[in-house]
Amino acid sequence: MSTWSEGPDRLDRTDALILEHLARDARESFAHIGRRVNLSPSAVKRRVDRLRDDGVIDAFTVRLDPASLGWATEAYVEVHCTGATSPTTMRDAFVRYPEVVAASTVTGEADAVLQVRARDVRHLDEVVERVNAEPFVVRTRSTVVLTALVRKDLPPA
Repeated sequence: MSTWSEGPDRLDRTDALILEHLARDARESFAHIGRRVNLSPSAVKRRVDRLRDDGVIDAFTVRLDPASLGWATEAYVEVHCTGATSPTTMRDAFVRYPEVVAASTVTGEADAVLQVRARDVRHLDEVVERVNAEPFVVRTRSTVVLTALVRKDLPPA
């Protein structure tokens, strides 16, 4: 199993542990993290600053619960495109949809997969219809999420 510490040379086990704590709660104090990883608060801050400078930490953010905001339906939509559709064309189209929370090109039969959040199934149907109306889309195939079993933002440390 790959771990963060086996990745880039700039990440050691302590960096990985600090990242785990920040990923769980970005508001956790450097003092609290330091107690967990056996460093002083200032040493944790220096490491976090270095991780930010190196681009390992891109931003500190808030993780929202979509269902509590009224976006209770989640689906993955496979998008099949015309032969010469570029990733840039797909991105420029999909970024306009507030319901598309992630979009990726993929291997296999589909050209892209969208992660979509919607208020309900009717709203999801409207979103899929709009995606199907894009000039480069040949067809879509949707899979509705029933229960999210595992959600991780991080690879294992």
